[in-house]
Amino acid sequence: MPEPIPVKILIVDDDVDVLLAARLLLKRYFKQVDTEKNPERIPFLVTNGGYDIVLLDMNFTRDVSSGKEGFDWLDRILDIDPKLVVVMLTAYGDVEMAVRAIKAGAADFVLKPWENDKLLATLQAALAGKMDKDESKKANPGTPSFTQSIIGNSLAMQAVFDTIERVAATNANVLILGENGTGKDLVARAIHQRSLRHERPFVPVDLGALTESLFESELFGHVKGAFTDAREDRAGRFEEAQGGTIFLDEIGNISLPQQARLLNVLQQRTVTRVGTNKARPIDVRLICATNAPIHQRVAERNGPTSRFRQDLLYRINTIELRLPPLRERPDDIVPLAEHFLKQYRKQYNRPVTSLSTPLVRQLRQYGWPGNVRELQHAIERAVILTRGTILEPEDFFFGTASTTHEDISFRETMHLEDVEKQLIQKALQKYNGNITEVARDLGLSRQALYRRLEKYGL
Repeated sequence: MPEPIPVKILIVDDDVDVLLAARLLLKRYFKQVDTEKNPERIPFLVTNGGYDIVLLDMNFTRDVSSGKEGFDWLDRILDIDPKLVVVMLTAYGDVEMAVRAIKAGAADFVLKPWENDKLLATLQAALAGKMDKDESKKANPGTPSFTQSIIGNSLAMQAVFDTIERVAATNANVLILGENGTGKDLVARAIHQRSLRHERPFVPVDLGALTESLFESELFGHVKGAFTDAREDRAGRFEEAQGGTIFLDEIGNISLPQQARLLNVLQQRTVTRVGTNKARPIDVRLICATNAPIHQRVAERNGPTSRFRQDLLYRINTIELRLPPLRERPDDIVPLAEHFLKQYRKQYNRPVTSLSTPLVRQLRQYGWPGNVRELQHAIERAVILTRGTILEPEDFFFGTASTTHEDISFRETMHLEDVEKQLIQKALQKYNGNITEVARDLGLSRQALYRRLEKYGL
């Protein structure tokens, strides 16, 4: 038998017989095969295990009827590492859900009980796809995509880049301020990648998506028996980020009790898991972000809006970095548009070569309330739909769409993807594009919502 492929695989399933059978098969072909029956350990294992593939069960015993837990863990894995290959394990009756999982970011799915050759072929194909993408990036380094880099030649963005370079090598806490779509998460990753902690974990946390009851367990962990669903000890996000960076997004939206708990952790540099009194030391670099007027909330001590503790603000903003909205950096609009044009022209194999002069003028005049993310989706949609080789103003739709046609089509269609798209559109209109509120209303994580926005070109 040939030498095992130097690949690390994690198999997560609550059926020990499935885990044993899969491990006995795969360990003959792959260098390392680990198994885990408790999905609660997924964040820790994915963050620290360096896996190439996760073979994930679609259903766990807590929610066997809907497959929702499988989707939740898929989103969680891709939140931690968007490039990780996830292959779903599913029963025959769940094939439709497995197909939906692929659209949500999974690489493929395998039916249980599987055929050995089919399982091996699926894993090898998924690996080959990942390697092709990696090699393509090496062969065409060019300008990275917006999801991997920050593009900007304006004076405002040059000031941002200069601040990133100066603060990255320090351990100073950083607070990133900016509207939705300005790239706060990209700046946080850029700081981590240029820091002395770059080889340790980068752990993002969407605070806006955490309920009051989950806040402590998610951030600080819990022990077995701490509450009804606490079946095993579990590390929180702070422990997952040990030695690295924790990125707390939407920190301006947390409640005063949550602020008090977070402040205590930052002051003591320890976390105490829910259900125990044992404090655990932490060594993390803290980066926070918000689109909220956080200084105004500190000043409005008795105002109608949620207050923000001044002592917590002092703790998190050793360095404050403001990202300008796209309307304040008009010189970057055309370079960004041309970059996205090249990206999607290649992705969709479309013969679109350039932007027309009237379109350039209109792009620069438009206010871009959704900032760079809105521009990216607008270019993608135009590249797909245009009939010509040059993008023109008529290929774009600027402003807020009328809902009349959408309301009619919503009543007339029962196609799952159409309904999902229209629900997201309605939520975006309802909350004026506030991603945190939209995600909360739809019951999604922000990252899962972003993937759907990109999928539907919204």
